[in-house]
Amino acid sequence: MGSFYEEVAKNYLEKQNVKILETNYRCRSGEVDIIGKQDDTLIFFEVKYRKNDDYGSALSAIDKKKQKKIIACAKYYTAFDHTDCYVRFDAIGIEKDKIEWIKDAFWMNA
Repeated sequence: MGSFYEEVAKNYLEKQNVKILETNYRCRSGEVDIIGKQDDTLIFFEVKYRKNDDYGSALSAIDKKKQKKIIACAKYYTAFDHTDCYVRFDAIGIEKDKIEWIKDAFWMNA
């Protein structure tokens, strides 16, 4: 089911003029759902879906441990390319049919 909502997020981001570079990018440190670029900014997206808020919001599921894995993947990804870009970490929360895009959801020092 997760890949379905990652596709929903990808389509939404493309409509917001984000160029999608990678989906489900994996490295030794973990995985990033979507990597995109908008202008001179390289964006690492974490996508979370919740059908209801019984266990908290979708965005609240992106804890410090998950953030550290995404940051480690970003460091690996940018070590080989995109060294001239500003890097940002964003979150996409999908609850029912509502999409929420949080820019700068967390930072490298998370």
